[in-house]
Amino acid sequence: MLSIKEIAINYSEKQIIRNVSLQVNDGEIVSIIGPNGTGKSTILKAISKRINVASGEISFNHQALTDMSIKDISKLMCMVSQSNTSPHDMTVGELVSYGRLPYKKWYERMTAEDVEIVQWALEQTHMAEYRNRLVYKLSGGEAQRAWLAMALAQKPRMLLLDEPTTYLDIAHQLEVLELVKRLNSELGITVVMVLHDLNHAALYSDKICVINDGVVRAYGAPKEIMTTELIRDVYGVEAEIDLNNVVPRIHIIKKVT
Repeated sequence: MLSIKEIAINYSEKQIIRNVSLQVNDGEIVSIIGPNGTGKSTILKAISKRINVASGEISFNHQALTDMSIKDISKLMCMVSQSNTSPHDMTVGELVSYGRLPYKKWYERMTAEDVEIVQWALEQTHMAEYRNRLVYKLSGGEAQRAWLAMALAQKPRMLLLDEPTTYLDIAHQLEVLELVKRLNSELGITVVMVLHDLNHAALYSDKICVINDGVVRAYGAPKEIMTTELIRDVYGVEAEIDLNNVVPRIHIIKKVT
């Protein structure tokens, strides 16, 4: 579905990403993890064509992104950033309706089909009862669900989520991740997301991509790649890993001195 081949990404004179390759299959949840400032979010921006790559190629179903318009890409994938803002007078329903813009010309109004899809997106994210609520008055978890509803209204095949649990308390973090998992399993939407919490990545992902210093350090199933050696090398901390279950449980012990 998504193929990233040996991409490099530069900011000004500095190379942020170098020689990164990644293959994401249809219906998978892939989490990108790694220390701050290593280029995780940069990869998502490149996938969504918000920034250009200096070299290499990104393709979707064997079609290069460079050959696709932003509008065409928006029909295939949607990116939800970690910090989202909306006008103070915007309701949840209005926000979600923006998800239909890739299918409209600037002068076209919402059709009955568009209205139906918006309602469907609200129901999928359990936000229908908040339709007339102002977005800025929502709690953190509710706001994330509203933005996910807008993404769903685009009818994408892939969701790109940049730290979707940032600023949320533990209960709302799990609520958002459970929603993402359900959208994946019930609707077949492929998910690529950046996460910080190693246990969340292990629990909710089919595969994990570990990025450090702009390169891929490991890529594969959580139980295969989450090792004490990897965590020590990438994060500089000692950890214990419980492998008694299918999903590894990571316990951080101390910083490496």
